[in-house]
Amino acid sequence: MHKFFIDPSQKDGVIIHISGEDYLHMTKSLRMKIGEKVEVSDCKGMEYITKITKIDKDNILLEIIEERENDTETFIEISLYQGIPKGSKMDLIIQKSVELGVKNIIPVNTHRTIVEIDKKENKKIQRWQKISEEAAKQSKRGVIPQIMPLMKIKDIKNELIKNDLNLIAYEGEVDISLKQALLSNDKAKRIGIVIGPEGGLEEEEVEYLKSLGAIPISLGTRILRTETAGISIIAMLTYHYEM
Repeated sequence: MHKFFIDPSQKDGVIIHISGEDYLHMTKSLRMKIGEKVEVSDCKGMEYITKITKIDKDNILLEIIEERENDTETFIEISLYQGIPKGSKMDLIIQKSVELGVKNIIPVNTHRTIVEIDKKENKKIQRWQKISEEAAKQSKRGVIPQIMPLMKIKDIKNELIKNDLNLIAYEGEVDISLKQALLSNDKAKRIGIVIGPEGGLEEEEVEYLKSLGAIPISLGTRILRTETAGISIIAMLTYHYEM
């Protein structure tokens, strides 16, 4: 069964209105027909099993036949502050982080970031948001994680203070593991993860983040690539809190 996300304003009683890109995807790409079932999420915690009752030239009507609360979201909120990597690595990071349960992703410009996206930032963010939406559909998420605007690391303070716990993946840390950091902060419900780009974060940047209360952690004796580190931590957090 195909899944789609809607704004609550599209729901009118037991009828859901579909138009725009989703309409084109249903009719042109999927070639859906009257009577087919569609799974719909309102991004507010509710899921609906619907069936197509009408297809017009620019609108589809879905009738709700079953509704339930979404149960695929973690009870912790994970924010990933990702130093922008080269090439298409960010696509993979977004896709897998969304599948694993991240709440939002903030692209971060660090000293070692070599990718210049300022002039095309809006297009990049829109493209990354689309990747997030597709990954959310595939993994049956109840919400679409947001890709936030690009942020410089020196401006990250106002984001980090929203979290109960902030972690820095830092190859220079040898004493504190992820497990130790979690055990010392066992009531944390909002967790931020800071990952550097290729080459990692500079010591100055780590010291700045530490001054904001973030905790550097070791991910073991092996050095992980930037596209592996954040995904690994999210997976470990999910295991720690859900399994």
